[in-house]
This record gives sequence, C-alpha cells and structure tokens, in this order.
Amino acid sequence: MNVARFNAAGAEDARRLLLTCLDAPQWADRVLAGRPYDTVGQVEAGMVAASATISDEELEQALARHPRIGERADADRHDAAHSTREQSGVDRDDTDLKRRLEEGNRAYEDRFGRVFIVRAAGRSGEEILEHLHQRLANDAELERAATIDQLTQIAVLRMRQLMEETDPEGAS
Repeated sequence: MNVARFNAAGAEDARRLLLTCLDAPQWADRVLAGRPYDTVGQVEAGMVAASATISDEELEQALARHPRIGERADADRHDAAHSTREQSGVDRDDTDLKRRLEEGNRAYEDRFGRVFIVRAAGRSGEEILEHLHQRLANDAELERAATIDQLTQIAVLRMRQLMEETDPEGAS
C-alpha cells in the first residue's frame, strides 16, 4: 500500500491497518482524520502527533498486544508475526540473557504495573536489557511518555513495513 492507496482506502480498512500498527482506536481515528497525506513522512508525522493524546485506557489496550521482551508471542493475544520479527535480535537460546530479561521484566512490572515495551527492531538483547535498566530509573510520568514513544516508534516501523510489503516499488 502506498500513500495514495492509504488515502483512498475505506475508513474501516485504513483503520484496521492502523490498529495493526498500534491498537489504540482513538489514536487511529486521529491519524485517519489527517488524510489525505502527500508522503509516507506525513503519515508518520500524523502518527506521532496522534500519539500525544493517547489515554491511559488506550495505552493499556495497546500494551496488551505486545509480549514481554524475550518471550514468544501468543498468536491469540499478540501481533505474533510483527513481534517475532521485531524481537529477532534477542537470542532466545542465551539462557543468561533470558534470565536477566525475565528479572528485568519482573522488576519493571513491579515498579510500573505494566509490561515493558521497547522498539526491539534493530537492537540486540543486551541493548534492550540496557534500555530496560535505564528506564527503571524513570518516574511514573517520564516512563509513561517513554512507553508511548516506544509504541509510536514500533507503529511507524510497522506502517513502513506494511507499505513496503504491499507496494514492492516503494512508491509513495
């Protein structure tokens, strides 16, 4: 799908596409309200702008679609294909890394009451673990903003990929 096709898509089809990027219905509606877009960059900017008003309810809903870092995605609850691809830099056979990620995930959930989310694509397990430890020092407000930022980065990457997959020439 290129930008012209995204603009021309029916509202429900375009909304479904956006919800595979970030499962936050009001966010998707705000991105849709920005149509028509001229470039992929404008779509991305619309996605980022819409993220500024994600509610706590939407945040919780969006996070429910993501597995813990280092865990396999559950196809019934998570966007398994996306998550598996995005976490490909995490060596699931490294038992020490797996243990440290589990411990970090637990510490994060104890501190913030939600799953730790990070744009894992392009990051190694060690880089993700370092990011997790840094964010454990955040206060609740800063961490909420960091979580939304990471969800937005993931959404933008997913949108780029969806546009590339369905439009091999990459036309925008």
